[in-house]
Amino acid sequence: MKILYFYQYFSTPKGAWGTRAYEFARRWVDAGHKVTVVTSVYDKSDLKPEGMLTTLDVDGIEVRIINVKLSNKHNPLFRAWTFLIYAIIASWYALFLPADIVVASSGPITVGLPGLIARFLRRRPFVFEVRDLFSEGLEQMGLVKNRWTLKSIRFTESIFYRFSDVVVALSPSMAEWIVRDYNPKRVEVIPNAADNELFAKKLKVPEAFGSEKKAFVFTGTIGTANNCEQLIDAAVVLNERGISDVDIYLVGDGKEKADLQEKANQLGLQNIHFVSLMPKEELVAWLQHARASLLILQDIPVFETVSPNKFFDSLAAGLPVIQTTQGWIKDVIEENRCGFTVDSQRSDSLVNHIITLAQDEDVYEQMSMNAADLGKKYDRSLLSQQYIELLTEVTGHES
Repeated sequence: MKILYFYQYFSTPKGAWGTRAYEFARRWVDAGHKVTVVTSVYDKSDLKPEGMLTTLDVDGIEVRIINVKLSNKHNPLFRAWTFLIYAIIASWYALFLPADIVVASSGPITVGLPGLIARFLRRRPFVFEVRDLFSEGLEQMGLVKNRWTLKSIRFTESIFYRFSDVVVALSPSMAEWIVRDYNPKRVEVIPNAADNELFAKKLKVPEAFGSEKKAFVFTGTIGTANNCEQLIDAAVVLNERGISDVDIYLVGDGKEKADLQEKANQLGLQNIHFVSLMPKEELVAWLQHARASLLILQDIPVFETVSPNKFFDSLAAGLPVIQTTQGWIKDVIEENRCGFTVDSQRSDSLVNHIITLAQDEDVYEQMSMNAADLGKKYDRSLLSQQYIELLTEVTGHES
């Protein structure tokens, strides 16, 4: 089967970004399928194009790179322009590249355009993969306030949902939201996954970790969505309580990082550290030797539906999670006792659970084992197989 996969943020473990598309695609290739990924150049990816249009072989995956650079640091209008340019060029690929089925992975929502073109002009089955609720996020985070702009975005979303053969949502609550608002013909849930294979080998303790300290690690984008200022507040409360054996690490980059670093310096905080972006394969050691991971997001309804890579990386590392979302991940954590959900408006709630995991060995050990067990249920290979079975069913091919 020939699979044509449109996704703007493709990266391998050598990059500092999620690897869902890469990990699924390489497994499909190993199973005998031909996979072509059409992507652009995200600043956290490891791709290095040589011209405007570059073709690479990445572990058997044919990767077509459109040299349009993306960054969360770009202003909204420039980002919208890069999304549109990608969608236009990708639509040409949708017309001419070999394909038995087309997968378009959003966001941004514009990635659905080449999928729709392949659907109508080539009669190819179209799978619309939804990584986040695009228009809901824009509205709730205040990024788009003009109601007519929001209406046009939602209308575009409705077309992609309506004319896709299958919508793949990354969480159960995301699927419920899509069904309620758009009622597409079919919705399946295939969440992000635990890369147990990547985390299987135990690596050395990072030099940055103090031998007498417990490390609590936040990874990812340090931007508006994440509200990482509450980690500064937590560091202050830890100092006020005289907790000296806990260090908080923010590993990543984003437009709020510099301001947070300056605030930490002004407060004279020695228990919070900012670490540069690193490849995912290097991040493994940081999670393996941390005490817990910190999943911090704004308190808005759309984040109840998210399926963050960092949550599943934590499970693969056997790492308890302290997180702020109030949706399906909260339920999963409570059911499996592999971490804590805290009130994002109360730094003392976050601090209380940090102290518990830092000082109570029994709680830490049990939650660590529970996290590792849960990671096996979300293993990348299992979900890859589930996905390819869905694609073969839609095309009518034999798996």
